[in-house]
Amino acid sequence: MGHSSVTTAAEPEAPPRRGWWPLAVIASAHLMAVLDTTVMFVALPSIQHGLHMTVASRQWVVTAYTLALAGLLLLGGRLADRLGARRTLIVGVVGFAAASAVGGASVDGTMLIAARAVQGAFGAVLVSSTKSLLVTVYREEHERAKVLGVFTATLTAGLAVGLVLGGVTTSALGWRWCLYLNLVLSSLAIVGAPRVLPQLPGRPEVRVDLPSVLFASLGMAALVYGLGEAASAGWGSGQVVGSLVGAAVLLGGFVFRQLGHSDRLLPLRVVSERNRGWGMVALIVNAMSTFGMMLILTYQLQSVMGYSALLTGLALVPFALGAVLGSAFVAPKLMGRVPPRFLITVAVVVEAAGLVPLVWLTPHSSYLPLVLIATAIEGIGTGLAGPTTLNTALRGVLPADAGAAGAATSTAGQLGSSVGAALFNTIAATVTAGYLAAHPATRVLAATVHGFNVAMVWGVLVLVAAAIPIVLFVNAPTPAARPR
Repeated sequence: MGHSSVTTAAEPEAPPRRGWWPLAVIASAHLMAVLDTTVMFVALPSIQHGLHMTVASRQWVVTAYTLALAGLLLLGGRLADRLGARRTLIVGVVGFAAASAVGGASVDGTMLIAARAVQGAFGAVLVSSTKSLLVTVYREEHERAKVLGVFTATLTAGLAVGLVLGGVTTSALGWRWCLYLNLVLSSLAIVGAPRVLPQLPGRPEVRVDLPSVLFASLGMAALVYGLGEAASAGWGSGQVVGSLVGAAVLLGGFVFRQLGHSDRLLPLRVVSERNRGWGMVALIVNAMSTFGMMLILTYQLQSVMGYSALLTGLALVPFALGAVLGSAFVAPKLMGRVPPRFLITVAVVVEAAGLVPLVWLTPHSSYLPLVLIATAIEGIGTGLAGPTTLNTALRGVLPADAGAAGAATSTAGQLGSSVGAALFNTIAATVTAGYLAAHPATRVLAATVHGFNVAMVWGVLVLVAAAIPIVLFVNAPTPAARPR
């Protein structure tokens, strides 16, 4: 009995095994959305100069994308359930590629920002579809463990590789090709999806509740905006407080709507089950650690150590290699032998260990040994956590909820990355300002690095604190221990 009864006779039969080709198509589609988060960071100075954008408006090249992506993920998941994940994947990829082409051809900042928002909207559809397809195509536990390892390794490495790719592309071809590259990546999904992905039927009975869409989309947008602006405007500013209060009201309304309405955008059974719920929490913590570290190191390497954008990307390659090692090789082997509660806890603690060397950064630090050690350890921890937490967060999901569950995991990652970047950056900025006020003779550079140090201390504490409830409350068995 137990968990083996999740798939019932009323559910469609599992699609035939198709090897690695479905994963290649699914991962290439999702990779576009991941790369467009980091590639554009490196290209921002060139974009600002080329389109004559102001300092205030340039941030919207990134923010317009992340706001649309985060705000529409749950809608994308429900559309995947209703229309069929393969169909929505293709629509998402085609729309993303078209918006990329328009963005690359932009004649001014307004056109580019609008294209980036459309990218984010279609990105929400394709990202939700990829998670739904992973759940439905790869159902056997051991096979799914391997698939999720490769999938998360590809995406995690893509975060760091995007920095290198952005630097190389911007230097060699110009910033516009950072967007045109999506036309190449999209071709594999557009051509391959009809050939290797099963045409699973949509479920017309799954309805999209428009008030829930508005509550979730506007609530997520307000949350991401408020957290993103806190670093520059301050947590006590009217725009930040107003955004976060508005987010709380809207998201509270969303939860209330799900409790009292039959056409749910996110069935609460998806996140209320203890293992899936804590898996979502672990996804948030994992993203917080990764983006917080990358943010601090980007400032340390470029602003303090004088690295170029390209060298900064290359300096993060050990993180990418560690992530691939942890995701594709270590995690799949351990997932069938070690209970998820211990594996996730170990991964989170390893991530905390990766932040520890950064506590001792100074204005005179060199790449060796502190930065190299930190990136490598953090990469291994992030890679180990990725497939383990994702598998736990998607464990036992009903086929009818696959799209919603996939969207929820993506939303958790977006939330974690936004919180991590805002929290680490705000702590660092606040500590720096306070230190300069208390020590007027201190050089700005020394105070800045001191802010980085304190931010890393808080990062370690948050990760260790998160590991405690995970080891206490996650009780899923290992895949090998499950009845057949």
